[in-house]
Amino acid sequence: MGEVYPSLSMYIPEHEVRAVLTYEALIPAIRQALIDYSAGLVDQPARTILRAGNAEGFANGWFAVMPVIAGDFMGVKTVTFYPANAEAGLHTHMAVIELLSRATGEPLAVMDGRLITEMRTAAVSAVALDALAPKTATSLGILGSGVQARSHIAAFRRVRPELKDIRIWSRTQAHAEKLAAEAGGRSVSIEEAAAADVVLTVTSSPTPVVEGRWLKPDALVLAVGATGASMRELDDEAMQSSYIVAESRSCAERESGDVRLSGSSVHAEIGEILSGSVGVPTEPHRTVFKSVGMAIEDLTGARLVWQSRVAK
Repeated sequence: MGEVYPSLSMYIPEHEVRAVLTYEALIPAIRQALIDYSAGLVDQPARTILRAGNAEGFANGWFAVMPVIAGDFMGVKTVTFYPANAEAGLHTHMAVIELLSRATGEPLAVMDGRLITEMRTAAVSAVALDALAPKTATSLGILGSGVQARSHIAAFRRVRPELKDIRIWSRTQAHAEKLAAEAGGRSVSIEEAAAADVVLTVTSSPTPVVEGRWLKPDALVLAVGATGASMRELDDEAMQSSYIVAESRSCAERESGDVRLSGSSVHAEIGEILSGSVGVPTEPHRTVFKSVGMAIEDLTGARLVWQSRVAK
């Protein structure tokens, strides 16, 4: 720690991020970042979230600031989430990340953070999938058909290519059919998607879309949507009947409506499981991995992008 980096402050747009950031590099880097977080090696305060006040109800966006210090770097992401943007053909999430030297405080780069957010979210899920899913799992049910559904399919194929039975459900069937055609999967009912070995929820629903009675007794549920303490994708039965794992115990219990409103508690952090400091039940069980997104994940992606640019 404390290495002095050359002052190479630059702006990196999304197309340049896309050219250098790969899941092959990002997934193992995220895995180590999650271990470091649970080991207390990351200084990451709670994100600050402000409501935009641009509209009422579902269309009301939010603006968040996410600072972090880890290793030789400091970073801060500003991110917006406007769920109604999808109806206007705009991205629902937009972000900017600033990367700084921890040794000197000098800005190293400012970069578009939308794609980094997209890819690091899928990479976190891929790490959890590889650590928590039974080795016998062959079916993947996806609830949602947007950007995150696509990015997760790409990331999952790096760690579990045997998940070949891909079942996709969306509120808009045409969207599910389109994604199914792209991914070599099937457009199915929500019940059939939820009955898969691995279930991924990437919806923007504010109320539960998954009922526990649909899930297999040994299913792994990767709950990614429902951003915010008052929003949910999983009902009480799904949450209360499961062993719950999170990126961060404090983040999930503060920011996840699935956890808070079901009265559930987080049993373990994924970093604790990855390091071996916490074991998982040995008998067959249902697991929910709840992610809310953390600044250390953004810093990890931004660092890879910056290092690739400097190397060139």
